[in-house]
Amino acid sequence: MNHLIAPSILNADLLRLGEVIAMLNESQADMIHLDIMDGVFVPNLSFGFPIIKQIKSVAGKPLDVHLMIADPNRYIERYRESGADYLTVHYEVCEDLAATLKRISGAGMKASVSVKPKTDVALLKPFLEYLDMVLIMTVEPGYGGQEFIETSFEKIRLLRKLIDEAGTGTLIEVDGGIGMDNLEQLRDAGANVFVIGTSIFSAENPLKMISELKNL
Repeated sequence: MNHLIAPSILNADLLRLGEVIAMLNESQADMIHLDIMDGVFVPNLSFGFPIIKQIKSVAGKPLDVHLMIADPNRYIERYRESGADYLTVHYEVCEDLAATLKRISGAGMKASVSVKPKTDVALLKPFLEYLDMVLIMTVEPGYGGQEFIETSFEKIRLLRKLIDEAGTGTLIEVDGGIGMDNLEQLRDAGANVFVIGTSIFSAENPLKMISELKNL
């Protein structure tokens, strides 16, 4: 399959959020990535339900919502009501991951799980049948602009092997320190979906940068 680009608006100019979404609607981006942080699971805070609803009201792309929060089960249905199309929870905070993923799917969203850099992706093997996507964090979650962790390639290759063996068709998404210099290598390792913030929104022409990333 062709790789997918998911710009992360955490790195955009939030004073011009409406213009940013309009630009993404016109771009070759495949989805819009929203990082939701609670100040507990990660030491930062970000968007709440009202912002997601406002984005959904004008977005022409699916919303890829990444929950970096301590208790995602409290809010699953509310994220669907707010407009999430993909919902990602963290492996590290889910006591019954299978139940959480089934609940996400039952609410009408694509179910996804994320793992932090030090979490072994082999732990996800029993859950692949419930997963539409796995998000491998290639930096520590919580802040944009970090450098890519090189050991991530090994994790991606292992996860690709596990998915191919299971035959589930689960997408592999990567997030953190991604740009023109490493996207091809990550794609060759087995990743399908690329969350990119800094490389897009620090570019002189973000629309052109998305096109270049998409057509690399």
